[in-house]
Amino acid sequence: MTQSNPRISKAVIPAAGLGTRFLPATKATPKEMLPVVDKPAIQYVVEEAVSAGLDDVLMITGRNKRPLEDHFDRNYELESALEKKGDAERLAKVQESSDLATMHYVRQGDPRGLGHAVLCAAPHVGQEPFAVLLGDDLIDARDPLLKRMIEVQERHGGSVIALMEVAPEQIHLYGCAVVEETEDSDVVRVSGLVEKPDAADAPSNYAVIGRYVLDPHIFDILRTTEPGRGGEIQLTDALQQLAADEKIGGPVHGVVFKGRRYDTGDRGDYLRAIVRLACEREDLGPDFRTWLRSYVAEEM
Repeated sequence: MTQSNPRISKAVIPAAGLGTRFLPATKATPKEMLPVVDKPAIQYVVEEAVSAGLDDVLMITGRNKRPLEDHFDRNYELESALEKKGDAERLAKVQESSDLATMHYVRQGDPRGLGHAVLCAAPHVGQEPFAVLLGDDLIDARDPLLKRMIEVQERHGGSVIALMEVAPEQIHLYGCAVVEETEDSDVVRVSGLVEKPDAADAPSNYAVIGRYVLDPHIFDILRTTEPGRGGEIQLTDALQQLAADEKIGGPVHGVVFKGRRYDTGDRGDYLRAIVRLACEREDLGPDFRTWLRSYVAEEM
């Protein structure tokens, strides 16, 4: 049944992690600022939110994350230098990030997990449904996952999570969903969630990936959620409560994503993302693909 729900306009991007898998590169540089070709990973995520119509972006940061704020702010000295040089192309690229969205920032002073990071957004979000985009997950702009999730939330209410089928031996790396089919081939009803189960205990091979559209009742649950796996407040545990009782905040649905996704929190996938995106660029692709073919042929 179609419901009338408030329009979603706010996106929350947790970005307080330490980036330990990329040390020593992330000792003084936020992992979200590591370049994917010639843009920092976090800019792709903000662009995705804006593309889905979410122009109010709250970033949850921590210590040593000031470069994130600087990147999305104006840099008058650099802009002036480029303008004097007549370098309109690079000037436009510099200004693009500061013109993307209305940016807000709040610090997660105590790093107590993703659930706690989302809870930090409560004063800004209020009583509206909102989106959460994890900075490690890059979704290819040609595969508009977030738009589809917003459509499903506007139709059914409640919360919507992004799911992707993974190999059984990989499910222990993700939250895992218990699902029921719906009339839409790419939408399932979520009746339960388990955080990083062993393969033998996993209820399905549907993994939760880093996109959520959440009902604001999630904040009430997170305030009383006890630390779970890893001693952290897990968003998955709070979503499990919503899925178990839709009277709390509506149903939980999942959109099954079959498009292109890059996990830039993993070193191997980060490198694959750079290669793939560079190959597909009109300005870089032709020469880069030629070199790559030659390199692979030599190594083989």
